[in-house]
Amino acid sequence: MRNIVCTALCVFLIGLAHAENYKNTIQRLTSAGSLHSPVSVSRVYEKMPAPIWNAARMESLLQDIAGSASHGLEPADYHLGVLSSPGNTSERDVYATDAYLTLAGHLLGGRIDPVSLEPTWTAKGRERDLPVYLMETIDTVSPAVSLEQLAPSQPRYARLRDALAHFEKIAGEGGWPTVRGSGLLKPGHHAAWVPSLRARMRASGDYNGTPQEATLYDAELVHAVKIFQVRSNLEPDGIVGPITLKNLNQSAQDKVNKIKVNLERWRWLPDDMGYRHIRVNIADYRLEAHEGTNVKEIFDVVVGRTYRQTPIFSANMSYLVLNPWWEVPRKLARQDLLPKFQKTPEIIRELGYHILDSHGQSVDPYAVDWKAIPAARFPYRVRQEPGGKNALGRVKFMFPNQHEVYLHDTPSRDLFAKVRRDFSSGCIRVSDPMDLAAWVLKATPGWSEDKVLDVVASGRETSVRLKDRIPVHLLYWTVVVNDETGDIRFIEDIYERDDKIWAAIQNR
Repeated sequence: MRNIVCTALCVFLIGLAHAENYKNTIQRLTSAGSLHSPVSVSRVYEKMPAPIWNAARMESLLQDIAGSASHGLEPADYHLGVLSSPGNTSERDVYATDAYLTLAGHLLGGRIDPVSLEPTWTAKGRERDLPVYLMETIDTVSPAVSLEQLAPSQPRYARLRDALAHFEKIAGEGGWPTVRGSGLLKPGHHAAWVPSLRARMRASGDYNGTPQEATLYDAELVHAVKIFQVRSNLEPDGIVGPITLKNLNQSAQDKVNKIKVNLERWRWLPDDMGYRHIRVNIADYRLEAHEGTNVKEIFDVVVGRTYRQTPIFSANMSYLVLNPWWEVPRKLARQDLLPKFQKTPEIIRELGYHILDSHGQSVDPYAVDWKAIPAARFPYRVRQEPGGKNALGRVKFMFPNQHEVYLHDTPSRDLFAKVRRDFSSGCIRVSDPMDLAAWVLKATPGWSEDKVLDVVASGRETSVRLKDRIPVHLLYWTVVVNDETGDIRFIEDIYERDDKIWAAIQNR
């Protein structure tokens, strides 16, 4: 009996010594700034007996740290050097726990806080108590498995990982040649740099023709350039100017970096975006209506100009308005409409604008000396009546938000014929708004397509409250996946946001 008590006491004292040893190790490494997640690491060792990382667990962890490169992450960020060295010390064990928790956090929610780069960001990311997750899974699955389960599960994310491996291979083999051109190269023209353009298109698989004249920008090469322009969301005019040349001269390594940026964007998103939800890819001028895992409808859209960018955020659509009046935002009234009123006052009546004073009373627009009004002190409210000339068209889709941004129809139908469609003042114009209205109202009783058309024909402004709110996600991807073919497209970064994210990724 005495021996049993002594043995138990020895075990207890050894355990205390172990715990104190690990506590001191954590404090020392924290003071040295060597740990990424010291608070979470401490929580784990307060609950679990140390050491945590036996040989099998360490091997699995090292495997996934190395594999983090396939997610566009940097294995060196997770103590790869320290953990690859032999030994079984308390310090190595603590580093392993810190590496696991840090990599888990990056796979779960990204390595960059999206709000630090996108101040308007409101999408609720994926969250989990990672110390608890480690303690719950460490005895049931390998660390590599538990870590991979934290990464986004969307098929498009997986396809981007495949594309990353593909372009890393191309970059490793030297990529493709640079086109050293200048000015405008138009179809049928000769230029000394046409052979380098042809070599560039051939290297990326866009061209396999046989030229009759080396310096002639012939029809076959023009066709290849047009396809490249469409794929990049550029006007497919076949003219190689500065923007097309810039896109052509993105190296294979540039493509790798771009994919890494877009993988990071995916990690910012929630797993559950809503069963019925809307995604707008601002950079691709594309709206998708989703039901579960299926894209049910696709619409072209017009987004904000580069100096009036459509913000990135998420909100819930709760109602739509048929035959809407347009309450012109004060900033637009001052900056856009006032100069037009000063130049041609007649358009106020022609386009159905109503001028109201600060008390909401109507003002005779012909009694106002518009040229005497400075933009900084514009005193009026401006509203536009429903009708064929209304800037919002026949319907607007409302998901209340601080930016006063929404989806709507437009009388400017010609804009949808363009490839690049950043022409709005921030709101999103939809190519087939009545079809979108039919999809939105599908779950709202009493609102058939015929009834919607009848209300529109009446010309009366009518609000329709949705039975179920529909999440709307305004997002920004510059590498997009074709779900049917698996092909990916690199598109123009119209708001020049990729470089900021890439700089933050590099500044680890």
